[in-house]
Amino acid sequence: MASGTATAPYELRFDTRRICLDLLATTHPEERLDSVDRLRAWIAGAGLVPSGTPLAEVDGGWLRAFRELRLHLGTLVSGELDGWPADGALARVNAVARQAPPVPCAVRAEDGVLVRRLRALPHCEELLAAVAREAIELLTDPRARASLRRCAGDNCPLVYLDTSRGRRRRWCSSETCGNRERVARHRRRAALART
Repeated sequence: MASGTATAPYELRFDTRRICLDLLATTHPEERLDSVDRLRAWIAGAGLVPSGTPLAEVDGGWLRAFRELRLHLGTLVSGELDGWPADGALARVNAVARQAPPVPCAVRAEDGVLVRRLRALPHCEELLAAVAREAIELLTDPRARASLRRCAGDNCPLVYLDTSRGRRRRWCSSETCGNRERVARHRRRAALART
């Protein structure tokens, strides 16, 4: 799981517990889907395709399409969390979900173990449909929907699923935003103690 800095070109986050939310995380702290190579890395890292699936035909059209879906997902999720209907975004996500997602199958690897593969090379529309369908499942499942949280870190817009035992998780990542908050709290206490 990557925490993200501007210096590592492929450092992407995969810690929200859902592919659709991991797609939303590609905007913070800066644009992370800024090239076709990064999109390929995100698709593979998010688990949208089985490991080793070739994605040779990814191009600028794919990049635009994933960013557009990300925009609609962000609007829809924010609307749900903030209690306002985002019907335009909902219509767009539903339209994208109508496409057929890639069809998986089980095959035997060289060592005899069953592994997941796709029946054919995935097309952009199929992968977008898989992300959109996952978002629909998340937002229409009352239990999962109730676990959606927005990070409490300063200036962090990320959304994640709170699967912690007491449902008290406050940050998208304890290692990034949580640590930043704890350091800031310590500094405030130390400053108060000095005065």
